Amino acid sequence: MNINEYISVGENEKPLDRMTTDGGFCSIFRTIACIGDSLSSGEFESVNEGGKTIYHDFYEYSWGQFIGRNCGSKVYNFSQGGMTAKDYVEEFAERKGFWGNDKLAQAYIIALGVNDIAQKDNVLGDVNDVNLTDYTKNAKTFAGYYAQIIQRTKVLQPRAKIFLVSIPRTGDDGDIGRRKHRDLLKAFTELFDDTYLIDLFEFAPVYDAEFRKRFFLGHMTPAGYVLTARMIESYIDFLIRKYPEQFNQVGFIGTDLYYNKK
Repeated sequence: MNINEYISVGENEKPLDRMTTDGGFCSIFRTIACIGDSLSSGEFESVNEGGKTIYHDFYEYSWGQFIGRNCGSKVYNFSQGGMTAKDYVEEFAERKGFWGNDKLAQAYIIALGVNDIAQKDNVLGDVNDVNLTDYTKNAKTFAGYYAQIIQRTKVLQPRAKIFLVSIPRTGDDGDIGRRKHRDLLKAFTELFDDTYLIDLFEFAPVYDAEFRKRFFLGHMTPAGYVLTARMIESYIDFLIRKYPEQFNQVGFIGTDLYYNKK
């Protein structure tokens, strides 16, 4: 057995070069919370007899729940179709009790931005919109609301690992906005400790017409959600293999125990 094939990251290995089918080292997280919109909720579209499209959140088909079944982990869906960062902060999370202590997780995967950047009046903002000492004073921009989710999560679970998911490219003019969104998330990983970028903009397949024919019916098909789960868990597996010293005390998250403090 060549152990390096399983634990090390090769010099030229990219995050999705090795796709896991069992969660890989993402399985070290026994509890995971997925914060997001319809694509985090397993949303399907149906069409009624009048031709109207109806949207349904089928959480058991969400990529988060596929990750949970692959890893054997408990996964919480902190998500809903149409969600924006503003909606999550100002109303949804409070109403659903997601700021409570009964659903704390070791890892948080945040996949927000599709609905935000689609709004014409949305202001993306930047890291200057973040008040590091008082998140309630963040600017009312996407950056301000998104950062508040990270900041409030860190208050609830200070040692949690937080993964920020960028939006895959589609090969059209919208990629300009998606790139700006990715660059903002990358800046957040430099601003906040224990925060990592899952850069699907850079490393996922382009979601072009051929891709959408295979994996979308308006929103994703069941196979599309499985593929997304494989990409996200494989990316996390890559990060754990690349930075093992940053993840070796994951088992102590949520406790006051340490092997050694930073």
